[in-house]
Amino acid sequence: MSNPVYESSTERVQTWLDASTLHIRFNNPARHNALSVDMWEAVPRLLRMAQDDDRVRLVVFSGAGEKAFVSGADISQFEDMRAAREAVARYEAMAEEALMSIHDFAKPTLACIRGYCIGGGVNVAISCDIRIASEDSVFSIPAARLGLGYRYSAMKNLVDLIGPGAAKDLFFTARRIDAAEAKSLGLVTRVSAPAALDKLLAEYTGAIAENAPLTVAAGKAITREILKPSPALDEVLCASLIRGCFESADYTEGRTAFMQKRKPVFTGR
Repeated sequence: MSNPVYESSTERVQTWLDASTLHIRFNNPARHNALSVDMWEAVPRLLRMAQDDDRVRLVVFSGAGEKAFVSGADISQFEDMRAAREAVARYEAMAEEALMSIHDFAKPTLACIRGYCIGGGVNVAISCDIRIASEDSVFSIPAARLGLGYRYSAMKNLVDLIGPGAAKDLFFTARRIDAAEAKSLGLVTRVSAPAALDKLLAEYTGAIAENAPLTVAAGKAITREILKPSPALDEVLCASLIRGCFESADYTEGRTAFMQKRKPVFTGR
Protein backbone atom coordinates (compact mmCIF):
# COMPACT_ATOMS: atom_id res chain seq x y z
CA MET A 1 0.00 0.00 0.00
CA SER A 2 1.55 3.32 -1.03
CA ASN A 3 1.12 6.29 1.29
CA PRO A 4 -2.40 5.63 2.63
CA VAL A 5 -4.35 8.49 4.16
CA TYR A 6 -5.26 7.67 7.76
CA GLU A 7 -8.85 8.81 8.03
CA SER A 8 -10.73 7.29 10.95
CA SER A 9 -14.24 5.92 10.45
CA THR A 10 -15.40 7.94 13.49
CA GLU A 11 -14.63 11.36 14.92
CA ARG A 12 -14.19 9.63 18.29
CA VAL A 13 -10.90 8.18 17.07
CA GLN A 14 -8.34 10.69 15.85
CA THR A 15 -5.37 9.65 13.69
CA TRP A 16 -2.30 11.36 12.32
CA LEU A 17 1.10 10.35 10.98
CA ASP A 18 4.06 12.17 12.53
CA ALA A 19 7.26 11.16 10.74
CA SER A 20 7.37 7.37 11.28
CA THR A 21 4.85 7.27 14.12
CA LEU A 22 1.13 6.68 13.57
CA HIS A 23 -0.91 8.17 16.40
CA ILE A 24 -4.33 6.72 17.25
CA ARG A 25 -6.09 8.82 19.87
CA PHE A 26 -9.35 7.88 21.58
CA ASN A 27 -11.47 11.02 21.48
CA ASN A 28 -14.51 10.73 23.74
CA PRO A 29 -13.47 13.19 26.47
CA ALA A 30 -17.01 13.89 27.66
CA ARG A 31 -17.04 10.25 28.84
CA HIS A 32 -13.35 10.10 29.80
CA ASN A 33 -12.60 8.40 26.47
CA ALA A 34 -14.84 5.43 27.24
CA LEU A 35 -14.89 3.05 24.30
CA SER A 36 -18.04 3.12 22.20
CA VAL A 37 -18.86 0.66 19.42
CA ASP A 38 -17.59 2.94 16.65
CA MET A 39 -14.28 3.39 18.50
CA TRP A 40 -13.70 -0.36 18.80
CA GLU A 41 -14.57 -0.83 15.14
CA ALA A 42 -12.16 1.85 13.91
CA VAL A 43 -8.98 0.26 15.25
CA PRO A 44 -8.54 -2.91 13.12
CA ARG A 45 -8.93 -1.02 9.84
CA LEU A 46 -6.32 1.56 10.80
CA LEU A 47 -3.84 -1.11 11.82
CA ARG A 48 -4.37 -3.04 8.59
CA MET A 49 -3.42 0.11 6.71
CA ALA A 50 -0.38 0.72 8.92
CA GLN A 51 0.85 -2.85 8.53
CA ASP A 52 1.52 -2.38 4.82
CA ASP A 53 2.76 1.21 5.09
CA ASP A 54 6.56 1.30 5.09
CA ARG A 55 6.49 4.80 6.55
CA VAL A 56 5.10 3.50 9.87
CA ARG A 57 7.65 2.24 12.41
CA LEU A 58 5.54 2.68 15.57
CA VAL A 59 1.86 3.05 16.50
CA VAL A 60 1.05 5.11 19.61
CA PHE A 61 -2.31 4.89 21.37
CA SER A 62 -3.40 7.76 23.63
CA GLY A 63 -6.50 9.44 25.02
CA ALA A 64 -7.73 12.95 24.28
CA GLY A 65 -7.39 15.51 27.07
CA GLU A 66 -5.60 15.17 30.38
CA LYS A 67 -8.11 13.16 32.43
CA ALA A 68 -8.17 9.73 30.82
CA PHE A 69 -6.48 7.25 28.51
CA VAL A 70 -9.59 5.03 28.36
CA SER A 71 -12.06 4.74 31.24
CA GLY A 72 -13.73 1.51 30.11
CA ALA A 73 -16.86 0.90 28.09
CA ASP A 74 -19.15 3.78 27.15
CA ILE A 75 -21.90 3.44 29.76
CA SER A 76 -24.42 5.11 27.46
CA GLN A 77 -24.26 1.94 25.34
CA PHE A 78 -23.84 -0.46 28.25
CA GLU A 79 -27.48 -1.46 28.65
CA ASP A 80 -28.25 -1.76 24.95
CA MET A 81 -25.06 -3.48 23.85
CA ARG A 82 -24.40 -5.88 26.71
CA ALA A 83 -27.77 -6.83 28.13
CA ALA A 84 -29.05 -9.51 25.77
CA ARG A 85 -27.10 -12.68 25.01
CA GLU A 86 -26.75 -11.86 21.31
CA ALA A 87 -25.57 -8.33 22.11
CA VAL A 88 -22.99 -9.68 24.54
CA ALA A 89 -21.65 -12.04 21.88
CA ARG A 90 -21.44 -9.21 19.34
CA TYR A 91 -19.81 -6.80 21.74
CA GLU A 92 -17.26 -9.34 22.94
CA ALA A 93 -16.37 -10.32 19.37
CA MET A 94 -15.96 -6.68 18.38
CA ALA A 95 -13.74 -5.88 21.36
CA GLU A 96 -11.75 -9.06 20.83
CA GLU A 97 -11.11 -8.18 17.18
CA ALA A 98 -9.88 -4.71 18.11
CA LEU A 99 -7.64 -5.92 20.94
CA MET A 100 -6.19 -8.81 18.96
CA SER A 101 -5.50 -6.47 16.04
CA ILE A 102 -3.29 -4.50 18.42
CA HIS A 103 -1.75 -7.60 20.00
CA ASP A 104 -0.99 -9.27 16.65
CA PHE A 105 0.24 -6.14 14.86
CA ALA A 106 3.75 -6.91 13.62
CA LYS A 107 5.25 -3.48 14.30
CA PRO A 108 5.87 -1.94 17.76
CA THR A 109 2.91 -0.44 19.62
CA LEU A 110 2.99 1.90 22.62
CA ALA A 111 0.27 3.04 25.03
CA CYS A 112 0.86 6.58 26.25
CA ILE A 113 -1.31 6.79 29.37
CA ARG A 114 -2.48 9.83 31.29
CA GLY A 115 -5.32 9.76 33.79
CA TYR A 116 -7.86 6.96 34.05
CA CYS A 117 -6.89 3.60 32.53
CA ILE A 118 -9.80 1.41 33.57
CA GLY A 119 -11.23 -1.90 32.34
CA GLY A 120 -11.10 -1.84 28.56
CA GLY A 121 -8.40 0.81 28.84
CA VAL A 122 -6.15 -1.67 30.64
CA ASN A 123 -6.96 -4.23 27.95
CA VAL A 124 -5.88 -1.80 25.22
CA ALA A 125 -2.71 -0.92 27.13
CA ILE A 126 -1.65 -4.51 27.81
CA SER A 127 -2.27 -5.42 24.17
CA CYS A 128 0.51 -2.96 23.32
CA ASP A 129 4.22 -3.75 23.50
CA ILE A 130 5.20 -0.80 25.69
CA ARG A 131 3.31 1.28 28.26
CA ILE A 132 4.39 4.66 29.61
CA ALA A 133 2.29 6.72 32.00
CA SER A 134 2.09 10.03 33.81
CA GLU A 135 2.30 10.06 37.60
CA ASP A 136 -1.38 11.05 37.88
CA SER A 137 -2.62 7.92 36.08
CA VAL A 138 -5.02 5.48 37.77
CA PHE A 139 -5.47 1.81 36.86
CA SER A 140 -8.23 -0.69 37.65
CA ILE A 141 -9.86 -3.85 36.30
CA PRO A 142 -13.44 -3.63 37.67
CA ALA A 143 -14.91 -6.79 36.07
CA ALA A 144 -15.63 -8.40 39.45
CA ARG A 145 -17.68 -5.35 40.49
CA LEU A 146 -19.87 -5.80 37.42
CA GLY A 147 -20.23 -9.57 37.13
CA LEU A 148 -18.56 -9.53 33.72
CA GLY A 149 -16.90 -12.50 32.06
CA TYR A 150 -13.26 -11.72 31.31
CA ARG A 151 -11.91 -13.12 28.06
CA TYR A 152 -9.07 -15.65 28.07
CA SER A 153 -6.95 -13.46 25.78
CA ALA A 154 -7.21 -10.46 28.10
CA MET A 155 -6.43 -12.52 31.20
CA LYS A 156 -3.48 -14.16 29.47
CA ASN A 157 -2.05 -10.78 28.45
CA LEU A 158 -2.34 -9.60 32.05
CA VAL A 159 -0.76 -12.74 33.54
CA ASP A 160 2.02 -12.75 30.95
CA LEU A 161 2.80 -9.14 31.79
CA ILE A 162 2.66 -8.97 35.59
CA GLY A 163 2.48 -12.62 36.70
CA PRO A 164 -0.39 -14.65 38.17
CA GLY A 165 -0.12 -13.33 41.73
CA ALA A 166 -0.36 -9.65 40.85
CA ALA A 167 -2.97 -10.37 38.16
CA LYS A 168 -5.23 -12.17 40.63
CA ASP A 169 -4.74 -9.38 43.21
CA LEU A 170 -5.96 -6.70 40.79
CA PHE A 171 -8.68 -8.89 39.30
CA PHE A 172 -10.17 -10.32 42.51
CA THR A 173 -10.23 -6.99 44.39
CA ALA A 174 -11.00 -4.64 41.46
CA ARG A 175 -9.00 -2.06 43.42
CA ARG A 176 -7.51 1.06 41.89
CA ILE A 177 -3.76 1.55 41.85
CA ASP A 178 -1.63 4.58 41.07
CA ALA A 179 1.13 4.84 38.50
CA ALA A 180 3.89 4.11 41.03
CA GLU A 181 2.31 0.77 41.99
CA ALA A 182 1.57 0.01 38.34
CA LYS A 183 5.27 0.47 37.59
CA SER A 184 6.31 -1.68 40.55
CA LEU A 185 4.06 -4.49 39.24
CA GLY A 186 5.39 -4.17 35.69
CA LEU A 187 2.03 -3.00 34.36
CA VAL A 188 3.79 0.08 32.93
CA THR A 189 7.45 0.41 31.95
CA ARG A 190 8.19 4.03 32.82
CA VAL A 191 6.46 6.87 34.63
CA SER A 192 6.98 10.62 34.30
CA ALA A 193 5.58 13.86 35.60
CA PRO A 194 2.53 14.87 33.54
CA ALA A 195 4.38 17.78 31.97
CA ALA A 196 7.24 15.48 30.93
CA LEU A 197 5.13 12.76 29.30
CA ASP A 198 5.46 14.21 25.80
CA LYS A 199 9.25 14.29 26.20
CA LEU A 200 9.28 10.66 27.34
CA LEU A 201 7.11 9.67 24.38
CA ALA A 202 9.47 11.51 22.02
CA GLU A 203 12.34 9.43 23.40
CA TYR A 204 10.54 6.27 22.23
CA THR A 205 9.37 7.59 18.87
CA GLY A 206 12.90 8.79 18.12
CA ALA A 207 14.64 5.58 19.18
CA ILE A 208 12.30 3.27 17.28
CA ALA A 209 12.48 5.47 14.18
CA GLU A 210 16.27 5.07 14.17
CA ASN A 211 16.47 1.35 14.93
CA ALA A 212 16.42 -1.49 12.38
CA PRO A 213 12.79 -2.36 11.56
CA LEU A 214 13.48 -6.01 10.68
CA THR A 215 15.39 -6.59 13.92
CA VAL A 216 12.60 -5.02 15.97
CA ALA A 217 9.94 -7.01 14.11
CA ALA A 218 11.87 -10.24 14.60
CA GLY A 219 12.21 -9.56 18.32
CA LYS A 220 8.49 -8.95 18.63
CA ALA A 221 7.58 -12.08 16.66
CA ILE A 222 9.95 -14.31 18.65
CA THR A 223 8.62 -12.94 21.94
CA ARG A 224 5.11 -13.84 20.78
CA GLU A 225 6.27 -17.39 20.06
CA ILE A 226 7.76 -17.66 23.55
CA LEU A 227 4.44 -16.61 25.11
CA LYS A 228 2.17 -18.93 23.11
CA PRO A 229 -0.29 -20.91 25.27
CA SER A 230 0.32 -24.47 26.38
CA PRO A 231 -1.13 -27.30 24.24
CA ALA A 232 -3.01 -28.39 27.37
CA LEU A 233 -5.16 -25.23 27.30
CA ASP A 234 -8.89 -26.03 27.57
CA GLU A 235 -10.39 -23.29 25.38
CA VAL A 236 -13.88 -24.77 25.61
CA LEU A 237 -13.78 -24.56 29.41
CA CYS A 238 -12.59 -20.95 29.29
CA ALA A 239 -15.38 -19.96 26.90
CA SER A 240 -17.96 -21.79 29.02
CA LEU A 241 -16.87 -19.99 32.21
CA ILE A 242 -17.06 -16.59 30.53
CA ARG A 243 -20.49 -17.37 29.04
CA GLY A 244 -21.69 -18.47 32.48
CA CYS A 245 -20.79 -15.07 33.92
CA PHE A 246 -22.72 -13.20 31.25
CA GLU A 247 -25.77 -15.48 31.63
CA SER A 248 -25.87 -15.17 35.43
CA ALA A 249 -28.22 -13.25 37.69
CA ASP A 250 -25.12 -11.63 39.15
CA TYR A 251 -24.32 -10.06 35.77
CA THR A 252 -27.83 -8.60 35.60
CA GLU A 253 -27.40 -7.27 39.13
CA GLY A 254 -23.94 -5.87 38.38
CA ARG A 255 -25.13 -4.10 35.25
CA THR A 256 -28.22 -2.70 36.99
CA ALA A 257 -26.23 -1.49 39.99
CA PHE A 258 -23.69 0.14 37.70
CA MET A 259 -26.40 2.09 35.88
CA GLN A 260 -28.06 3.04 39.20
CA LYS A 261 -24.69 4.04 40.72
CA ARG A 262 -25.06 1.78 43.74
CA LYS A 263 -23.15 -1.15 45.16
CA PRO A 264 -24.19 -4.52 43.69
CA VAL A 265 -25.34 -7.40 45.86
CA PHE A 266 -24.01 -10.62 44.35
CA THR A 267 -25.32 -14.09 45.23
CA GLY A 268 -23.11 -16.36 43.11
CA ARG A 269 -26.05 -17.36 40.91
